Amino acid sequence: MSLRKQTPSDFLKQIIGRPVVVKLNSGVDYRGVLACLDGYMNIAVEQTEEYVNGQLKNKYGDAFLRGNNGMCCLYVFPVPVLFPELSS
Repeated sequence: MSLRKQTPSDFLKQIIGRPVVVKLNSGVDYRGVLACLDGYMNIAVEQTEEYVNGQLKNKYGDAFLRGNNGMCCLYVFPVPVLFPELSS
């Protein structure tokens, strides 16, 4: 079995259309369906829910998370990694 190296961008392109959790350095999580991203790590998420300290605070149809402002780090996880029971 060979392991194929891939860039973070390659990984994110593979999970477009899948449920994800985007964690910000501030501790806020956005959960939804990854719609698209660009070279600046700007991320569009659909059916978005905002969680603060693990509690649901808001629901958005679509959300745009800006990745190039240098004030936060984005951590994107496919949902099965964090919540295996939600994988289909």
